[in-house]
Amino acid sequence: MGQILENGYEIKTTFWSDFTIAEKFGISAIRETFNNAFRSWKNNVEYVTELACVMSWKSCAWYGKNDDYCSLYSDYYHEVDSWCMDNLKGKDLEYYLKWTD
Repeated sequence: MGQILENGYEIKTTFWSDFTIAEKFGISAIRETFNNAFRSWKNNVEYVTELACVMSWKSCAWYGKNDDYCSLYSDYYHEVDSWCMDNLKGKDLEYYLKWTD
């Protein structure tokens, strides 16, 4: 955490490493990790934004390597994105769009 990416975004969570660990145990572990993270953090705009980003990054990372993981992460990205677009308002929505656009 605290790492700053090229676009200026500062990593705030352990989501990337959490999912990397889950991947070692398969689809069910990824699902459990996602369900726990989304349920716990969907009302924190910074964390739910990072969850969406990680789902997108993971989908891209698995593209052409593991279709099941790639597809699952893509589905989760769309689930988080839909929730955010339906539930975030004002500055929270602006924050989400700034980092996911």
